[in-house]
Amino acid sequence: MVKLLFVYAFPFAMAMAAFLDLLTMKLPNRFVIAFALLFFPAALAVGLPLAEVGMHLAAGAAMLAVSFMLFIPGWIGGGDAKFFAAVALWLGWGPLLEYALLSGILGGFLTLALVSMRAVPLPAFLVKQEWAYRLHHPDTGVPYGIAMAFAGLLVFPESSWGAAIGL
Repeated sequence: MVKLLFVYAFPFAMAMAAFLDLLTMKLPNRFVIAFALLFFPAALAVGLPLAEVGMHLAAGAAMLAVSFMLFIPGWIGGGDAKFFAAVALWLGWGPLLEYALLSGILGGFLTLALVSMRAVPLPAFLVKQEWAYRLHHPDTGVPYGIAMAFAGLLVFPESSWGAAIGL
């Protein structure tokens, strides 16, 4: 039972990240740090071998470096960069390439959808909704955390976590 609670922390965190980014356009440091730190008791709960934990750490560290290279020119936000690395920590090397590709593809579709949506007036019932107004504003960026979260959910069954619960 404890094992399942830790394994299901990943999909819960993906849903939480998508909602946070949608509603606030931010992925707070404390959320990302808590998600990353939760990896360690989860790894212990499912009996992940120490060598595999090390490989997960290497994947997370490598993706932190890569994602910050995307942050420097402003292509993604700092929260997105840290979140991508935290997801990489959880996923490890196995599904990481697929995760990165899906994140990019879904992020592209999300960007196109937002650009299209921003070309038409915001419906009256959403005008007073701060999150909708912010998302609709042309100077606002794209909440890539949504795309990364959905990509994480799509590759979750292929990860060691999916295997731990028999997906």
